Amino acid sequence: MTKKYVYDFLEGNKDMRNLLGGKGANLAEMTNLGLSVPPGFTITTEACNRYYDKNEKLWEELLNEVREHIKTTEEKLNKKFSDTENPLLFSVRSGAVISMPGMMDTILNLGLNDESVIGLANSTGNERFAFDSYRRFIQMFSDVAMEIPKVHFDTALDNMKEDRKAELDTDLTAEDLKQLVSEYKEIYKEETGHDFPQDPIVQLEHSIEAVFKSWNNPRAKVYRKLNGIDDSLGTAVNVQSMVFGNMGENSGTGVAFSRNPATGENKLFGEYLMNAQGEDVVAGIRTPHEIIALHEEMPEVYDEFLATAEKLENHYKDMQDLEFTIEKGKLYILQTRNGKRTTQAALNIAVDLVEEGLISKEEALLRIEPLSLNQLLHHTFDEKQLQSAELITKGLAASPGAASGKMYFHAHDAVEAAKNGEKVILVRQETSPEDIEGMVTAEGILTARGGMTSHAAVVARGMGKCCVAGASDIVVDEISKVMRTSKYVLHEGDYISLNGSDGSIYHGEIKKVEPTLSGNFEKFMSWADEIRDMGIRTNADTPRDAKQALAFGAEGIGLTRTEHMFFDENRIPIVREMILSKTLEQRQKALEELRPMQEKDFYEIYKVMGEKSVTTRLLDPPLHEFLPTKKEDIEALAKKMNLTFDEVNDTVNDLKEVNPMLGHRGCRLAVTYPEIYRMQARAIITAALKLKQEGINVTPEIMIPLIGDLKELKYVKAEIVEEINSVFEEFNSNVEYKIGTMIEVPRAALLADEIAKEADFFSFGTNDMTQMTFGFSRDDAGKFLTDYEEKKIYPRSPFEEIDVDGVGKLLEIATEGGRKTNPDIHLGICGEHGGDPKSIEFCYSTGLDYVSCSPYRVPIARLTAAQAKVKKDRNIK
Repeated sequence: MTKKYVYDFLEGNKDMRNLLGGKGANLAEMTNLGLSVPPGFTITTEACNRYYDKNEKLWEELLNEVREHIKTTEEKLNKKFSDTENPLLFSVRSGAVISMPGMMDTILNLGLNDESVIGLANSTGNERFAFDSYRRFIQMFSDVAMEIPKVHFDTALDNMKEDRKAELDTDLTAEDLKQLVSEYKEIYKEETGHDFPQDPIVQLEHSIEAVFKSWNNPRAKVYRKLNGIDDSLGTAVNVQSMVFGNMGENSGTGVAFSRNPATGENKLFGEYLMNAQGEDVVAGIRTPHEIIALHEEMPEVYDEFLATAEKLENHYKDMQDLEFTIEKGKLYILQTRNGKRTTQAALNIAVDLVEEGLISKEEALLRIEPLSLNQLLHHTFDEKQLQSAELITKGLAASPGAASGKMYFHAHDAVEAAKNGEKVILVRQETSPEDIEGMVTAEGILTARGGMTSHAAVVARGMGKCCVAGASDIVVDEISKVMRTSKYVLHEGDYISLNGSDGSIYHGEIKKVEPTLSGNFEKFMSWADEIRDMGIRTNADTPRDAKQALAFGAEGIGLTRTEHMFFDENRIPIVREMILSKTLEQRQKALEELRPMQEKDFYEIYKVMGEKSVTTRLLDPPLHEFLPTKKEDIEALAKKMNLTFDEVNDTVNDLKEVNPMLGHRGCRLAVTYPEIYRMQARAIITAALKLKQEGINVTPEIMIPLIGDLKELKYVKAEIVEEINSVFEEFNSNVEYKIGTMIEVPRAALLADEIAKEADFFSFGTNDMTQMTFGFSRDDAGKFLTDYEEKKIYPRSPFEEIDVDGVGKLLEIATEGGRKTNPDIHLGICGEHGGDPKSIEFCYSTGLDYVSCSPYRVPIARLTAAQAKVKKDRNIK
């Protein structure tokens, strides 16, 4: 049996999205729901993959299937494809399995040629409309299928408008458009060396290939990489009979959402234009009208559209993004999909849908992408500074947040500036898919053109970037790299600030303040906490970090790095004295100076955390990191210690290590200098005892880093326990405490069953474990890991997502071995992977008790842990 690669809209449904793509599956679903969908057919994602297998060539069996479906569509509409009397025309659109807004390409009015354009004019009685459609088709086909720069056609159109003194393209006459068609065909011939194709089947073949090729264009690849979309999915091609919004003042086109995509408000939100087609609404060429205005202009059409939006939202149980066309007063639905939205809107909508009884709490939790919660941690501008800030102008509040940075007018310049550590605002007349990397890099995005559904607005909301769009008072000169208003002339490199929540654009940089989380966010996260059964801790080295983490829902601290406490300007000289000490007595004297400072550190963190768990890692880095490198600093230290410059300089050089990561650090320091860990243990336990006197019962968790052998742990632990017992005797009191280790050396993972005999807990330090397992230096791996990702050797850097096959296997061995020896052992992770959703899911499946991450990743971890539980319960992969 011949494989089927083409499906009529009547043959599919919404559950076939892997085969038909999201757009095709939804067109099929809407057709079968009886909605007014122009007939057509979908070429499958499997055809796309076969196209690449066949060295990017279409095959005859596929083209025969396409021709058969054209005949079926002709019969349904009683029209002939590219007929000279009553022509059937098609739109050709891509449709990936996962929506990729702005990444793929569209061709409208396919089938027009020098003869069928006359047939279109005669059958509609509208010559102007026919030639307007033809000039649009030539431009789209040339741009998308033949890669002729769009600017050639835009220039010809602008020159025509200027010559005719026409403000808008709708002011041009039929004769003007005929001339423009001739000019467009000349541009095509100059650029390709061939006449514009008149055979509609050839046009269609080129267009199908263009969609397939667009799956692998650079901006599509960037988008997939950013969003973790599998390169092997492919895209479908949707070939749909044309309906026309540019047939006069009783026709139009629009884009609308069933709820507000910025706020989640349960109210129709969108824009439309009369006597317009396709991309006009989002391109920013004409200013669109708010959808509510359609209620006055065409009340019956508005009421039908509102009812359709409600029907589709209830059917899909989610907010819908719809495209529609009105042709001579009749409404057609061209697309529906789950709408892109800000995370705040997504949360509000999810909570509302639960409270409306449409979905369960579990389904609501699965609706939110964990990393998107970063959007809710947006800063806002300081109110006092805002009052005195210099307002340049206002645009549309396209995507919320506050951003300040230097203006750059081209994506590549923005990327380069960001590489040099600059904060960037990307300023464009209007953005296009080619700007994607600059948009990723930028703190915020500003455009002079475009509405709330423009490319800039949609992509920025999806990324969680602050965006102000359609600031019509500004003139953006991208060639001279200047932005002008009636009062201002600003150049590249000047600072501006954007408020994406109200559309304000300010001169200069404005201080930002931390976000507060409440309302629906709090309710939503409470559902996550109800469902998850994995603990969430934070990595925090200061009381401030600890407070922020608690505000975000942390249940304890999984990692306090004591070395970060030593770099204070008042402490570093004492630390250096300790390192340069020639005798034990000198070293202990310096440590005794440090001890009360450390005690205060731990006391303050314990005070913030109350009786929640706090895991403190004892000193980890090699000692040379604390020593000066500049000559003047070495001289000052030598003078303070009554040593010669050479004596100090020699020690500095002696302590330098060829490979510090594998050198004299962690527990190895304690084997050589046990007095360092003794001092830290004393400070930790003293702080806990003082809090006990205040009625706060703290159970310190003391973590010994870099253990690789049971005997090593036993030796260091014995030193610490002896010091702790001395403190208990001095206070005539005691507290419970735990001593564990950081599993980061691969040998420790392999011998975890032995090490667990002396450990109350394991905390996996996956940063160093990744370095040692791969033999990579994290600081240097960036030089080559990008090549590994691009060449698909690794799907993602192992420093961003746990390497399940290697590092993950070590975690599994250590977890199984540790629990076998000590069933009560506590297991957690405190490396950077503790804030990565995919890594958290792996940790959950491995059976870890908790993950620990930076304060701002705590909400992400809470949600991911809940999703992992739901997926496990529902057997979702």
